[in-house]
Formats: sequence, C-alpha cells, structure tokens
Amino acid sequence: MSVTVTWYSHACILIKTEDANLLVDPFVSGNPLAPLKPEEIPADYIFVSHGHGDHVGDTVEIAKRTGATVVSNFEIHNWLVNQGVQQAHPQHIGGGFNYPWGRVKLTIAHHGSALPDGSYGGNPCGFLFYIQGKKIYHACDTGLFYDMKLIGEEGIDLAILPIGDNFTMGPEDCLRAVKLIEPKNVLPIHYDTFDMIKQDPEAWRSQVEKETSSQVTVLKPGESIEL
Repeated sequence: MSVTVTWYSHACILIKTEDANLLVDPFVSGNPLAPLKPEEIPADYIFVSHGHGDHVGDTVEIAKRTGATVVSNFEIHNWLVNQGVQQAHPQHIGGGFNYPWGRVKLTIAHHGSALPDGSYGGNPCGFLFYIQGKKIYHACDTGLFYDMKLIGEEGIDLAILPIGDNFTMGPEDCLRAVKLIEPKNVLPIHYDTFDMIKQDPEAWRSQVEKETSSQVTVLKPGESIEL
C-alpha cells in the first residue's frame, strides 16, 4: 500500500500509512488557509516540532478527541501532559523510536520553541519518518544548515521544506537545502499563510527542477501526493 501525504497548509501534514494516520503540527484554528476544521482531522499519532502556536495549534483538542499519541521533545511532552493529553511519547534530537507503523527520528532545526503561554519548549526539531520502505523528511521550521547533507545520505523519498522566508528558510536557501539533501521529491510548505511569508511556489519549483534532479510537487491546501 502506498503512503499518502496531505498538506493542510502551513506546516500541517497528514501522512496516511497502511496502519495509522500521522499528523504533524496541526495548526488549523486561526489558520486562514486551513481547508477543514480540527474536528474533521483523523489522527492516531500527532507530532509537534516546536512550541510556537502555529505548530502546537490544535494538538490538545485533537489528541483529546481521538486519543492520539503525541510525540514531541521532552519539554513539550511535559507541557502537553499538564494540558490533559493522556497519550504522549517523549523523544529528543538524534533519538529514534520504533512505532507499530514504522520509525521516526528527531532531527535538528534552527528555530525557537517557546510555548503559547511562555513556557520553555526545549529545542525545535524536524522529523525523519521511515514508513513502509519510504523515507520522509519533514524539516518543519528551520533555517538552512549544512547537516542537511547527512540527512540526505539516508536516501530521502520526500523532503517537506519551508520556503516562506522571514521565519524560516526562504526560496534561495531552500534551493540550497534541496541540493544538500538530494531528495527524489520535494514538497514546499510554510508559505502564503500570512502576508509576511507570501511566495511564488511555481517559480521556485521551476528553479529547483532546473538546477537539481529532484521533482517538486506544489499542492493546494487539502491536496495529496502518494509515494
């Protein structure tokens, strides 16, 4: 069975496997581009990359409704448990864990991580998923860093990378990231949600496909690709 990746806008991704629905950074309420409501999103596992409100998003509400296990760094894990989340699994950067549906390892990310109430959110991260023979790298919110080359040595089938600039990598740095990672496929995210991060993903796609061998898929919110 194929792995289906759906973009709900911003950094929110749903990875549907043969065994589970994996939801990343569910910023839906207050997101002007979100194509659905929090109560419409399925989740068996939720992954939170860092503490900012546009990434923690509706995690608590969705986790309570679905009983999903929330995976995050240890500091965010403790904060979520205090918010009433009953199923939570802590990991940290460089650490991997085998779940019933596959494996995930936390990667570094250059960003901040303060939680919505000002609590300390630990270090931000990205996620490297190993699912049904596929490797998916969700960089989440980050600037460019050279160790992306090491992540690329895993043989990435899909790299999910921010292009919005201002808060994360912009188009030029993200092009450099693609050259470091050399993924088979790339999905641009974290753009157009707010005026400050407006971008032209089609122009970026053309540039990436001109200068690299990676294929870029530009999705509208709610659209999916299959691996």
